[in-house]
Amino acid sequence: MTTSVLVLRSPQEVADTAAGALVDLLGEVLAVSDRARLALTGGSLGSRIWASVLAHPGHAEVDWSRVALWWGDERWLPAGDPDRNDTQNDAAGLSRLPLDPATVHRVAGPEAVSSAQEAATAYAQTIRADGGGEWDVVLLGMGPDAHIASLFPHHEAQRVTDAITVAVHDSPKPPPTRVSLTFEALRRSRSVFLLVAGADKASAVASALADDADPWDTPAAGVRGRVETVWFVDEAAASHLVHE
Repeated sequence: MTTSVLVLRSPQEVADTAAGALVDLLGEVLAVSDRARLALTGGSLGSRIWASVLAHPGHAEVDWSRVALWWGDERWLPAGDPDRNDTQNDAAGLSRLPLDPATVHRVAGPEAVSSAQEAATAYAQTIRADGGGEWDVVLLGMGPDAHIASLFPHHEAQRVTDAITVAVHDSPKPPPTRVSLTFEALRRSRSVFLLVAGADKASAVASALADDADPWDTPAAGVRGRVETVWFVDEAAASHLVHE
């Protein structure tokens, strides 16, 4: 298992470089497997990566009909709400890829189920039905407080260890109700890509990469890929790292 940090000049370069790595890795997986399983992220970079994927010359070589998608977390809002991660990803370019709609797995909103817990349970069932949540790639963003997915510092959702998904209530960041993959589920990935930009996240990046980082304080420290973990960070977000 390796951890690497790529320091890039700008948020756009973060998106472009991560997109290239994603296209390459999906091609490698599909060369030896029937399907590639990818868990997506939200946020500005999580959305920007799709425009970068579409601009990458290699994206046309990927058989997107064999790529199954989930989201690492979702805001429990009605389908199509502009604040949902899947809505933002679609608008940024995801909907332009030739994906099989049957393998794009979205979290049910309040128009479909009665509670976030019901949405989380249904989401876990779809994951189990498709192999139990063994991801090839998990994309993650990170907040200034070092949260990833909807797992926030000192929040009880972090404590869930016997489930794939969790309903998150009283999120410190609006909206207050969400559905998230758990640490246990996020750690089932071959590769984890973290996309981070901005000076307001520099302290969190340094804390997450510290040898003594505690996920309770710094959730981004709690997820590592089984084969590789790659941080794609811009210069501003890397400004608190110690370069030897």
